[in-house]
Amino acid sequence: MVTCYVRYVIDPKKIKEFEVYAKMWIPLVEKFGGRHNGYFLPSEGANNIALALFTFENLSAYETYRQQSFQDEACLKAFEFAKKEDFIISYERSFFRPVLS
Repeated sequence: MVTCYVRYVIDPKKIKEFEVYAKMWIPLVEKFGGRHNGYFLPSEGANNIALALFTFENLSAYETYRQQSFQDEACLKAFEFAKKEDFIISYERSFFRPVLS
């Protein structure tokens, strides 16, 4: 199992637009076999940082999702929405594996 952690720097004036985008992606990750653990929007502290966490069986499954997302109509709509609304300033992606008992 691998969890993808995405840290976004967003335009704090466009949090509502980012939330629309987040709600677009949750079912799309699940459509491609992942489990979405949610998006997290600013509350206290920094007003321009948002997070996303989602899990795939392994890195290979994640890579398959990424490749297929660039050909999926709903994913392309989400990409276009983000480009048009311009609320993501930058993002970084990291991968983590759980340590379980």
